[in-house]
Amino acid sequence: MSGVTVKTLHHYHKIGLLVPCEVSEAGYRLYGMKELERLQHILFYRELDFPLKEIARLLEEEPERHAILARQEELLLLRKQRLETIIQTLQQSMVSMEKGEIMNSKDMFKGFESAQEWEKALEEQNRHLKDAYGYDMLDSAEIDAQSMNEQALEAAAFMNHIAEALRTGIKHSDAEIQRLIREHLDFMNKHGHTVTPADFAAQTRFFLGDDFHLRMLEDQQTGLAYYLSAAAESYAAAEQQ
Repeated sequence: MSGVTVKTLHHYHKIGLLVPCEVSEAGYRLYGMKELERLQHILFYRELDFPLKEIARLLEEEPERHAILARQEELLLLRKQRLETIIQTLQQSMVSMEKGEIMNSKDMFKGFESAQEWEKALEEQNRHLKDAYGYDMLDSAEIDAQSMNEQALEAAAFMNHIAEALRTGIKHSDAEIQRLIREHLDFMNKHGHTVTPADFAAQTRFFLGDDFHLRMLEDQQTGLAYYLSAAAESYAAAEQQ
């Protein structure tokens, strides 16, 4: 029914990822609805190329099914956006070839952003951090272009939501803002960045005192840096209670 082989199910059982609800006297593994739901989550994460150990950790950390499905939907939509860009590039390449036209070299690799391109994009920010604080964020760092693309999309969506809330007059302590911050931090932590609510509040305070990052936020929306910092402080305080 799921398309998963018996051999794979045996392996999942062996490593404790998917344990059957019962094993019959004849040795057959029996699975109920709870196990089928867990298998569905596993398959969604496998579609995103998550390793089995990471899947096991994620399922233990987020036992609530709706939260897991919502998170998986977000990740799959990000993957979908990237694949759609690649498909458009492929189709445009075919049209150019059929017309006998030479495709613009800049359009040939959309959806294939490289680590080198990310290094170039971060060059100005990294130079500022090195000059002002002696910190090299690219030193010995291995950039995963696909992961960076997904994180950039999530961060852009988060900041757009925060900026829109500021424009519409929503209070920084509003439950909707707190939810946005919680989901943003959950995303960051699941992508290898250990960020607590207190860490995030400290980071936003740093933005207020650093001209480079203050200008970056204020250029997007006047007052955004201050609004974000106030929201982060409110969230951190609420989490401590």
